[in-house]
Amino acid sequence: MNRALVAAGAINGAIAVAAGAFAAHALRARLEPRALEVFETGARYQMYHALAMVLCGLLAMTRPGWIFQVGIVLFSGSLYALAGSGVKGLGAITPFGGVAFLVGWGWMAYTALTSR
Repeated sequence: MNRALVAAGAINGAIAVAAGAFAAHALRARLEPRALEVFETGARYQMYHALAMVLCGLLAMTRPGWIFQVGIVLFSGSLYALAGSGVKGLGAITPFGGVAFLVGWGWMAYTALTSR
């Protein structure tokens, strides 16, 4: 087990819950519906990958777990910033986070199939 990865996943899970609650209660009246949807997508994907990080930590699959962390920062972080600022250029960062998520899932599968 990798305790740091489990802890990082748990912290990301808590942040995702807080972001979702913030969107539902504080941002609903302040953001346009599309911006709110973008923010909520960031929170949802952060939660999915926080859980994946915990699983990777429990299974000692360190590399894919930390790749998920990179994906969270790039994907969810860029969506949070885009929704809050309206700066469309931030959307150019989001696909890099999506690629990190894909790489993390692929690496996780590879590690599961090749580990003894």
